Amino acid sequence: QVQLVESGGGLVQAGGSLSVSCAASGRTFSNYFVGWFRQAPGKEREFVAAISWTGDTTYYADSVKGRFLLSRDNAKNTVTLRMNTLNPEDTAVYYCAAANRITTISAHYPYWGQGTQVTVSS
Repeated sequence: QVQLVESGGGLVQAGGSLSVSCAASGRTFSNYFVGWFRQAPGKEREFVAAISWTGDTTYYADSVKGRFLLSRDNAKNTVTLRMNTLNPEDTAVYYCAAANRITTISAHYPYWGQGTQVTVSS
């Protein structure tokens, strides 16, 4: 299995940018499709973005399309979510997850990190 650790969360003003990263250890990272999800207080966990095994294909939720950019470096076993033009509605705990198939459904991801808090002030 693969272990995932997120980092890079924090507090940012509306309109600002922030990057969160996911570092993997364990099994070969390039074998996994990686997704980011977020969960705001009182809300369901929702899909944010995902990236294919080689990094050449990315998927984004409509709410972040054009603002967020997902990339991966398999040599460094990391995936980075660059978040631009943040707004208070982006405030949530952000989780990275790994799966053995192409999917944007959280239930299909068996491996999860512990999450990192992103707070956007107005």
